[in-house]
Amino acid sequence: MTELKELFVSFIDAGNGLLWGSVLIYLLIGAGLYFTFRTGFLQFRSFGHMFELIKGSREGADGGISSFQAFSTSLAARVGTGNMAGVAVAIYLGGPGAVFWMWITALVGMSTSFVESTLAQAYKINHKDNTFRGGPAYYIEKGLGQRWLGIAFAICLIIAFGLAFNGVQSNSIAAAMNTAFGTDNTWVGVILALATAPIIFGGMRSVAKVAELIVPFMAIGYLVVAFYVIGINITLLPDVFGTIIGSALGFEQAAGGAIGAAMMQGIKRGLFSNEAGMGSAPNAAATATTRPNHPVAQGYVQMLGVFIDTIVICTATASIILLSGMLDTDSGVTGIALTQAALVEEVGAWGAGFIAIAILLFAFTSLIANYSYGESNIEYIFKSKKAINVYRVAVLAMVVIGAVVDLPTVWAFADLSMGMMALINLVAILALSGIVFALLKDYETQRKEGKKPTFDRTKFPKLDKQIDKDVW
Repeated sequence: MTELKELFVSFIDAGNGLLWGSVLIYLLIGAGLYFTFRTGFLQFRSFGHMFELIKGSREGADGGISSFQAFSTSLAARVGTGNMAGVAVAIYLGGPGAVFWMWITALVGMSTSFVESTLAQAYKINHKDNTFRGGPAYYIEKGLGQRWLGIAFAICLIIAFGLAFNGVQSNSIAAAMNTAFGTDNTWVGVILALATAPIIFGGMRSVAKVAELIVPFMAIGYLVVAFYVIGINITLLPDVFGTIIGSALGFEQAAGGAIGAAMMQGIKRGLFSNEAGMGSAPNAAATATTRPNHPVAQGYVQMLGVFIDTIVICTATASIILLSGMLDTDSGVTGIALTQAALVEEVGAWGAGFIAIAILLFAFTSLIANYSYGESNIEYIFKSKKAINVYRVAVLAMVVIGAVVDLPTVWAFADLSMGMMALINLVAILALSGIVFALLKDYETQRKEGKKPTFDRTKFPKLDKQIDKDVW
């Protein structure tokens, strides 16, 4: 039995090493560059339009899930412990230059997010309750005609996001609360499960409403503290950014390693944080009732989520750490402990408690958003209310278990599942990207003509045969 377990662990480690050490890094960056060029650097030339769409994104849902609620749900999943702990690990292992490569990853990944979210909108289905469902599993089946591959993607997502990563979020909350306030991990897990239950049993609308309320509040609160730290150290900021860029480009030795370490850590942590290309966020994007009524509109909105997650929030964490002077690669202090130590250095003892509360909000919203992704894919496979209820109970069990037990093998298996779902999704969106380019051209043509873009499926004969006529 022990030998079998060791063999299983070795298989998982080898799979993760192959996927995350080489294949996915190059495929994600390569796909992002391809989409960036093919859309004419959309994320840069249409940057202002993203904010224009956000302004009116809370309207027009008519009892369904608004564009802003879908955006908040995906941002809830993106913005988690990785924005505080992950950034600290990247800087500790790769030096300040890792931050630069996180930026590059996000800027390139914005175009990938646009493509996958636009596809999710185009291929979404009518849920018959004034809401929609969709995501990679759906556009793989409808666009590529491969239901078996859609099911394979759905299974990988359910394992990674639906179950294991919810245990990770619970574990992070329990650890942070214990460090800051001495709370008992078991009770934290039970309380989390009790708080989560009414939200997830309320369905997708409930998740979207909670995300809409908490996500802006938590993001703004964290950024206010970060901007305060930047403000009191404003004279040091040019040197910090100089160090980041110099370390990234090899002008000076990066702390913890040379340029290769900075690049690898920055790219890997950036991809983990913003999830562009992973196939997770499109599950939220598909639920939105968009205004204007065109698939491309939600593509723009979701693209902004990558920017906020990495360029804004991850940079805020990096600034706190680098301005504090607490980075010491010989100390062994990394992850969330490094972020807490940095903030305590800048604002005093209350900084540790603030980080604990921030993690509570970041991880809790990630938990319910991850649940929603799983629900959509459970429904895709089984089309059964009973299956969804079983899944809900399993999620609550993982919340309690995750708070009290550290299961590194389970988390490693989740990484492998996420890697596989990313691989499947990237192949699918590359194969279907021609549809997105055509939709984008249609959207931009209508804007240039002074019209409010509206999707007319008869302009796209091939797409018209594949999409749900009850939606478009």
